[in-house]
Amino acid sequence: MSRRTWEAANQAWLLAALDEVRAALERHASHAADTVLAPTKPGGAKPKAGQKREEEKEPGEEEAGWPFERPPALEALAEAFGLSPFERAVVVACAGVELSGDFPALCARASGDPARTAFTFSLALAALPEPHWTALSPEAPLRHWRLVEVGPGAALTSSPLRIDERVLHFLVGVPQRDERLAGVVDAAPPARELAPSHQELARRIAGTWSHAAAEGDELPAVQLTGPEAATRRDVAAAACALLGVRLDVAASHALPTAAAELESLARLWEREAGLQPAALLVDRGDHDGEPGREDAIDRLVQRVRGPVLVSTREPRPSVHRPVLTFEVARPGADERREVWREALGGDGGRLRGRLDALVHQFNLGPPAIRAACAGALGRLEAEEGDGTRAEALETALWDTCRVQARTGLGDLAQRIDSNVGWDDLVLPAAQRQVLRDLAAQVRNRARVHEEWGFAARGSRGLGITALFAGDSGTGKTLAAEVIAAELRLDLYRVDLAGLISKYIGETEKNLRRVFDAAEEGGCILLFDEADAVFGKRTEVKDSHDRHANVEVSYLLQRMEAYPGLALLTTNFKDALDSAFLRRIRFIVQFPFPDAQQRAEIWRRVFPAATPTEALKHEELAKLNVAGGNIRNVALNAAFYAAEAGEPVGMAHLLRAARAEYDKLERPLTAGEVGGWV
Repeated sequence: MSRRTWEAANQAWLLAALDEVRAALERHASHAADTVLAPTKPGGAKPKAGQKREEEKEPGEEEAGWPFERPPALEALAEAFGLSPFERAVVVACAGVELSGDFPALCARASGDPARTAFTFSLALAALPEPHWTALSPEAPLRHWRLVEVGPGAALTSSPLRIDERVLHFLVGVPQRDERLAGVVDAAPPARELAPSHQELARRIAGTWSHAAAEGDELPAVQLTGPEAATRRDVAAAACALLGVRLDVAASHALPTAAAELESLARLWEREAGLQPAALLVDRGDHDGEPGREDAIDRLVQRVRGPVLVSTREPRPSVHRPVLTFEVARPGADERREVWREALGGDGGRLRGRLDALVHQFNLGPPAIRAACAGALGRLEAEEGDGTRAEALETALWDTCRVQARTGLGDLAQRIDSNVGWDDLVLPAAQRQVLRDLAAQVRNRARVHEEWGFAARGSRGLGITALFAGDSGTGKTLAAEVIAAELRLDLYRVDLAGLISKYIGETEKNLRRVFDAAEEGGCILLFDEADAVFGKRTEVKDSHDRHANVEVSYLLQRMEAYPGLALLTTNFKDALDSAFLRRIRFIVQFPFPDAQQRAEIWRRVFPAATPTEALKHEELAKLNVAGGNIRNVALNAAFYAAEAGEPVGMAHLLRAARAEYDKLERPLTAGEVGGWV
């Protein structure tokens, strides 16, 4: 046989099958065929399209066979859905009506009615070989898998039969997915390069299914759990690639909740998987607490009999189908380090100890690491900085990772730009030392946790948490900014009002999203007014008390396991739960500044570029307010002076002080402002 493409050979095969059906119809039309009218059971070998029966072959003639590994579409269809020879011929006849211009006229002649140009089941029973009535029953392949559709008519057998459009495309070799699945079930993109542990996980899943198929057992559903939905999908795609099947993803938010619609969707997808082998990944998303949606997911997993995977953050039990659960954990530090070295190439050796800081600070997956390296190396080539290449590369990598990790927390917290230093913070020596110790622990956690073995004993208690307690305006948020600037990390203030929900379970879900996003980016979390959420657990009197206590318990667990730095501020330390206080590594009490400290704050409050004139810092320190109020007074005074076209003086500060005290609803005494002007 001469070389030709599969498409051309498939077309020739289908045309040969059409010729066989055409010949049967012509024989019936001319009453020349010996047609079996009584229904018989399906059976008996039928030669494939394009092949001669044994008795028709010339002596010594060898059968040419099919020259491609991929079978003809018609035979693949018949094999996938278990079609009998008669059902196969019905599909071919319905395709002939669409593909061949002479079929409608031929159907009219064969039926004996010039007006009946459609192919009907009664004509099939009369004209095609090996007919059986069960071929048109609702549970038989033709109608169950919607290979053909029965058109409107007075009687079932006289109603037109029409091939489904998707099936017709398949027969002619057009790779066209069923458009009715679009937006609900779509093909997954190819898997990104996986970490070695994730590659091993994909091999285990593929091996599990291969073994079950070889034993003839039902394929168990596979549940993939873990913090990153994209990584779970990549593992599923890699497992399917090993098996040579396509992965389709069903979006849980788009699944129909009505039983009939869900059944229709499942049947359409199973047909699609029969036409082209595929596995189905059902992504649960964030639909916990939506009974209708959860029920639809469970019914779909139970209904589809082929290979099914479920992607979910937390494992969930299954009652109706065997389920194997695989945890897709984040890559370990050693795996991330190897990816960094590979992506950096020759520059990886220059970083030495700096590489460990990147590995432990930013919990990125392989694709994100490679993207960060590409961006940093590109920036290094475009800029000419001072210092060695290693220092410049480390700075570029660090900054690139910070920016790359910001996307996860964008809608959950507010990023605070930190442009302050230790000189901007006025605190007693003891509190300043605690803050410096806090920053030192964050800097050295990779050495202590990994090199010195503390992480090997478990992650519990390794998180670094600090509570900043004190009155409003005493410098708690400023201290957080100073630490963030010192560590070159992003600082995110968490909006507790946006996280707390009256609905059961929603608060935990919101907090989980915050911690998950923060773990990847290695940022600093700042919970302002933390007593609103981290308050004391109460005596359980009703279900609301019970779930409020659950929220606090959940926070305690996440704070202990969070590998980054979490800062909490409160004006009411005594309102916090005592169990929570025991789990905090640092507690810093921010005192109300005394006169000496207030004078120091006044000396530092104005930027160097601000014009001032004859400021009396010791007199200003008599103003009995905290540092935050001092900043407000200084800023308002600067606006008054700018409007007057003058340097900032004591008169402007006096006017601003009166406005601040009016806001605080406090009287401004003569002892506080005496001698100002």
